[in-house]
Amino acid sequence: MSAANVTRTQVGIVGAGPAGLVLGHLLHLQGIESVVLEDRSREYVEGRVRAGVLEQGTVDLLIEMGVGERLKREGLVHHGVELRFGGKGHRIPFDELTGGRGITIYGQQEVVKDLIAARLESGAPLLFEVEDVRPEAIDSDSPVLRFSHGGEERELRCDVVAGCDGFHGVCRPAVPDGALSFREHSYPFGWLGILAEVAPSSEELIYCHHDRGFALHSMRSPELTRLYLQCEPDESIDRWPDERIWEELHTRFACEGWSLEEGPIVERGITPMRSFVAEPMQYGRLFLAGDAVHIVPATGAKGLNLAVADVRVLADALVRWFSTGDDTLLEGYSEACLPRVWKAQHFAWWMTSMFHRMPDDRDGFMARLQRAQLEYVCSSKAAATSLAENYVGLAYLSAPVDQIV
Repeated sequence: MSAANVTRTQVGIVGAGPAGLVLGHLLHLQGIESVVLEDRSREYVEGRVRAGVLEQGTVDLLIEMGVGERLKREGLVHHGVELRFGGKGHRIPFDELTGGRGITIYGQQEVVKDLIAARLESGAPLLFEVEDVRPEAIDSDSPVLRFSHGGEERELRCDVVAGCDGFHGVCRPAVPDGALSFREHSYPFGWLGILAEVAPSSEELIYCHHDRGFALHSMRSPELTRLYLQCEPDESIDRWPDERIWEELHTRFACEGWSLEEGPIVERGITPMRSFVAEPMQYGRLFLAGDAVHIVPATGAKGLNLAVADVRVLADALVRWFSTGDDTLLEGYSEACLPRVWKAQHFAWWMTSMFHRMPDDRDGFMARLQRAQLEYVCSSKAAATSLAENYVGLAYLSAPVDQIV
């Protein structure tokens, strides 16, 4: 390999999703060099629709980083959520229960666009459509990322590798067998999700418990509505033509004085529901973040927010290490992140268990328990506060990155 194809950086980041791009920008603001590698095209990364609910802490961080101008203009700030069951809606006021905090609806793809624009403006390296990424020597002081780009073999020598490349990425499998433990749970249902070109029928999200199954009314913009239906995990999307989807949505959301507006469906898909955590979140000089190391059911709206929380902790640790040589925070990365990860897993499990029809509930026992729990949450300030605190986001477990701007 020619010397021209061998480069060096302080942090090699695999993955240009929210985790990798937030980490790269936080490091850039502190004068720490990084290279971000992404196997997809820029068009694909900026176009894939994923999460859309941002916790208060995520929003605050993006603004502090200087990448929140469009978010402030276009994001839809919500101060509450509706829980609907028995044909009636019950509002949980986030701001009243959490000292003024809330959530912001702003699509993950929009967050990624803003971060990519900031990265390119900074001049920091961001390579799309890389192939055959191979993390090597991750248990040494000089890890290497080998990959192909533009038809040429490349070698990136690093001090640290950050694996932000998702559940199906290459970084977690690079850890030797037996070094990580895996804990996972598959739920006996999936979500059928659609994106419809129609104004949202509600100003806030609606979580709906119904005998036929869970439903969720969300949105991505004032012109785009995001809707979900509980379905079988192995359901074929071909069995769900537009007419059946809208009919089922109307049935589950039925509520006196409220109507669901219909529009052209521009995207649809079915996603199984599962939980996954790998522990620890680090091995040698490899540090895993986001979906590469944990998956949560979408019911709790935690996936993107957990990824951002991970890299905030990692950025703190790297700033300390590169500036002072103190590796205490770096060695304690997993210990700092995992409590938050498991709290988020619990919240997502709790929300999932409370709203979804259980397939083996033949006599309706579980449905009655769910109804009792929902009635309690909506009548008890303490229970409602617990839901609100978790939904808007628990406090970060580490101090903010020093001198973000």
